[in-house]
Amino acid sequence: MVFSVNEIIEMAVQIERNGYAFYHEASKRKDLDDATKELIISLRDAELSHEKTFLNLRDELDLQVLELSGDWELVASYLKTIVDGRIFNDEASAIKRATEAKDIMGVLNNAIAFEKDTLLYFHAINDSITDERANKALRQIIHEEVSHVLALSDFKKQIS
Repeated sequence: MVFSVNEIIEMAVQIERNGYAFYHEASKRKDLDDATKELIISLRDAELSHEKTFLNLRDELDLQVLELSGDWELVASYLKTIVDGRIFNDEASAIKRATEAKDIMGVLNNAIAFEKDTLLYFHAINDSITDERANKALRQIIHEEVSHVLALSDFKKQIS
C-alpha cells in the first residue's frame, strides 16, 4: 500500500493526538510529584502544538503537488511498518498505557518509546518530501521531539 502525502500528514496528526491523549491521561495520575506533572503537562501541550502545525501544513500547501522522493513506494512501505509497530496505535491504547503503567518510571518509559517512534516517522517523512516549507516545519518538530526524548531521559536519570 502506498500512502498519499495527505494520508502521511493525517497519520502525523493522529500520532500527535495519540501523544496528547497519553500525556493528558498521565497528567491525571495521583502518584505524580509536581516536577513530573509539570514535565508531562508541557509535553502534552507540545503535542497539541505539533498537531496544529501539521493541520496548518495540510491547509497551507497543495499537498497533491508536493514533490516526493523517487523511492516514494519504498518510503511509504517503511512508514506503514513504523505506523503498525507504534507503541500507541490509537488514543485508547495511549490512554491505557498511561493509566496501566505500574509507576512513574513506567509512564516515562512509555513516553520515551512514543517519542522515539514519533521521531522515526517524522524523519522518514522529512527525508521524502522536498517542499521547503514542509521540510522546515518538520525539522522544527523533529528538533522539539529530540528535546522531548532528552528531557524525559534526563528526568528519568534524576529520579532513579
